[in-house]
Amino acid sequence: MRIGSLLSRWSEVVDKGLCPLSVVRCPLQLTTDYGPRTTDAAAQRNWLRHSAAGFTLLELMIVLTLILILASFAVPTYHLATVRAREAVLRDDLYTLRSLIDQFTLDKQRPPQSLDELVEAGYLRGGVPEDPFTRSNQTWQVDIEDVPVGPSQAVPGIVDVHSGSDEVSLDGTPYSSW
Repeated sequence: MRIGSLLSRWSEVVDKGLCPLSVVRCPLQLTTDYGPRTTDAAAQRNWLRHSAAGFTLLELMIVLTLILILASFAVPTYHLATVRAREAVLRDDLYTLRSLIDQFTLDKQRPPQSLDELVEAGYLRGGVPEDPFTRSNQTWQVDIEDVPVGPSQAVPGIVDVHSGSDEVSLDGTPYSSW
């Protein structure tokens, strides 16, 4: 049964005098909108104080469930965005390191022997960048080959650099092959 029908039946019983409690006169009258209809100011203040008591456990559980459902959509999207951002940083770092290796080779007429040599020569001001996936600047993998510097002369040095991470990118290729 609904609360409204219970209240209307109770008010009928009280109005007809069939209830022993009808001897006591109450200044409140029950209405279909469940609010007080009274001229007594104290009774009206009391009803207002108790009507805003708080939320029920069911209401709190429903809100919590909705928040968890929304969070379950947001977490994978956040993870994907952070991986894409780290991939973008890796691409940018590799491009910078490769172009600085080429500039060093052209300027000094020999390839650099280490990435730290780029820092010492002033090509990298802030030091060797940190690999975004290994979170270290010591894990860069370098390709060392003989670089021709003259008609019959070759000097070994760094010609390329790769990430030291064993992880696989979002497109399926390992970061160490970039």
